[in-house]
Amino acid sequence: MIALEPSGAVVIGWPQLALAASFIVVTGALSVAIGLGIVKDLAIASARTYLQLLALGFVLRWVFEVRLWWIVILLLGLMTLMATRIVVKRAPDAPRGLFGSAFFSMAVTGITVTFAVTALIVRVPVWYEPRYVIPIAGMVLGNSMTGIALALERLFSDLDSRSGEILTLTALGADRWEAARGSVRMALRAGLIPTINSMAAAGIVFIPGMMTGQVLAGADPLEATKYQIVVMLMVSAATAIGSILSVMLAYRRAFSADGVFLEKGLRAPAS
Repeated sequence: MIALEPSGAVVIGWPQLALAASFIVVTGALSVAIGLGIVKDLAIASARTYLQLLALGFVLRWVFEVRLWWIVILLLGLMTLMATRIVVKRAPDAPRGLFGSAFFSMAVTGITVTFAVTALIVRVPVWYEPRYVIPIAGMVLGNSMTGIALALERLFSDLDSRSGEILTLTALGADRWEAARGSVRMALRAGLIPTINSMAAAGIVFIPGMMTGQVLAGADPLEATKYQIVVMLMVSAATAIGSILSVMLAYRRAFSADGVFLEKGLRAPAS
């Protein structure tokens, strides 16, 4: 017998959840047949998916019940910290000191966009309502993290590819901004293009994840569409703000205090 929630959504039982692992088994079998050598990575990633998401489900269930503002703030800080670590790891050519500027950029982006949405658009009755604040902050941080990581990786790789040109410009009297301006613009485009492409394809090429989840949970498709539009617009704003802040703070670290460009081998790594 199929179990249903009050909203009409079909309940996924534990046996069915375990059965979903067969998708990865098939993927692993294809990997072995072709010789991709990713079976171990697939197994670890699958195990982490089950463990991390189930743990998150139990934690969120508890957080939604207790509804304490300091727990919400603590979770937001932890999410921002973990997102910053991922950003720094994805920019191996970045200089030391990147963590602080990346954390600041993500914190400003996450706080500003999240609470603007919950206060002005969703209009939650309590400012720290965890059922709204945490999922929205997760989407803001997750998507801006991707854009910031792409922008920072492109920034330093492009600066290094132009090292001869930049050294010439600084030798001729150009300041840091004049020498790095082309790389900064290139990096910001790289960070924003995936979000722009996703917005352009939504509703035509694919049904976005939040809308799909709400429809499967029994929500009215039109109401789910409204939420998805808000999500996509807030994600684009968060990605733009976060990328601009992080790149503008980070590009200076590729130069010495007196404006001399530090090539890759002369920079202390961010790690």
